[in-house]
Amino acid sequence: MPEHRYELVDVFTDRPFGGNPLAVFPDGRGLTDAAMQAIARELNLSETTFVLPPADPANDFRVRIFTPAEELPMAGHPTLGTAFVLAQAGRIALAQGRGSARFEEGVGVIPVTLEPAGGGLTLVTMEQRPPVFGLDWEDRKGVAEALSADEWMLHPSYPVQAVSCGIPFLIVPVRDLEAIRRLSPRRDLWAARLGPAGSLLAMAFTLQTSRPGITAHCRMFAPTLGVPEDPATGAAAGPLGCYFVHHAILPRPEDPAPEFRFEQGLELGRPSLLRATIRRQGARVDGVLVAGTCVPVGTGVLHAVPRPQPTHTALRR
Repeated sequence: MPEHRYELVDVFTDRPFGGNPLAVFPDGRGLTDAAMQAIARELNLSETTFVLPPADPANDFRVRIFTPAEELPMAGHPTLGTAFVLAQAGRIALAQGRGSARFEEGVGVIPVTLEPAGGGLTLVTMEQRPPVFGLDWEDRKGVAEALSADEWMLHPSYPVQAVSCGIPFLIVPVRDLEAIRRLSPRRDLWAARLGPAGSLLAMAFTLQTSRPGITAHCRMFAPTLGVPEDPATGAAAGPLGCYFVHHAILPRPEDPAPEFRFEQGLELGRPSLLRATIRRQGARVDGVLVAGTCVPVGTGVLHAVPRPQPTHTALRR
């Protein structure tokens, strides 16, 4: 049987078994769409990536990203982790620890850069799409119910709003750490309450944090994608940073490129640190950068590759 090797890496962390785990298949050639989906379901991580040759020779790689339930057009920790794995393998050239590449993903081309972060770590940065903001969602009670919460647990000063930098996330402001720790997604209400608001992915945040120097404490839920809770969500960090700029939740209002630091994954025992830098001209955003460090964890080999299943015709009377 053909063998397919994968690398296991933890993203948005500086130590093994923190952050968000990712499986990267550096050579996805020969795998069908159904096989990639079946492998992602078998590994059961929040995402698994497959690296393929680019369609356009001006780019470096094509990267396909799968949750256990479906393929995504873009994601944060899979993009950063894949870049890290390819650089470790020498497939992204580094000069004094610095390098760059262009990934073809479902939303288009995603530029990534790598640079030394001290302590032997590498900081990987991706550029996301400019933000698209949805309307302020008025049914705050319905959103709260889908999170097993009461409406009073949401922060009264900030709106519930869908924001996309490639994938839309419903940004849900929460009063404090006690309230955000009580959240739990209700699958029976999820699509009905969140779908009309603009996204089935909810990024909840509170400005109360467990560590100093952190902008917000976050939790991300996507139960309909097979991810009840995600330890670190780079695709949501960009939209959340843009939300902070849009609503003037800024550490320094005069800063043209504020950097936000988000903690996530503490409730899952996988502490994560995500950095989002939002370049802006006044209230207008003209650059979204999401960054984090990665740690290699291990290597695996698949000895069995899913094959198409035969179709059985039902007997008719």
